[in-house]
Amino acid sequence: MSRTAHFTLLAHYNEWMNEKLYEAAAALPPGALEAERGAFFGSLLATLNHIAVADTIWLKRIAAHPRFAAVLAPMSHMAMPAALDQPLCDSFDALRDRRAWLDRMIRDWMAQLVEDDLDAVVSYRRMNGEANNKQLGLLLLHFFNHQTHHRGQATTLLSQAGVDVGVTDLLMLVPEAEV
Repeated sequence: MSRTAHFTLLAHYNEWMNEKLYEAAAALPPGALEAERGAFFGSLLATLNHIAVADTIWLKRIAAHPRFAAVLAPMSHMAMPAALDQPLCDSFDALRDRRAWLDRMIRDWMAQLVEDDLDAVVSYRRMNGEANNKQLGLLLLHFFNHQTHHRGQATTLLSQAGVDVGVTDLLMLVPEAEV
């Protein structure tokens, strides 16, 4: 399996898990999404929002690279979040729609990725202003790992609220190998 195929798989997993999470979160009673639960971002809604914020920040950073500007052009219409906890939407339903839109863009981009893209150097500034230059392939590892990290927190919050998300393992999407 090529490196690009790995990222296509991660994009598929990302979309699948986000659909499961948002479906489970939608089943919570009123007020439960916003309830303080002692998580890093406080509530389940704030945790889901943070994942979308971080994805927006990374996609905007990468879209600034000439090689990826066209495929990520829709990001140019979105404002760069000023903080990692900045609310992106006015409601859960709007955030769910934003998440689905981001996931489609990520999936479509990964489907077009070629091996040489992974070696491209992306120059960006962190939220604190620190300048960085890193290979796209390594940034994508962070990008997908960050989502998985916070989705794990979200599944814990859902479990504590009595909602079972079901199977969350990437293994469920890993194709069988030919022997």
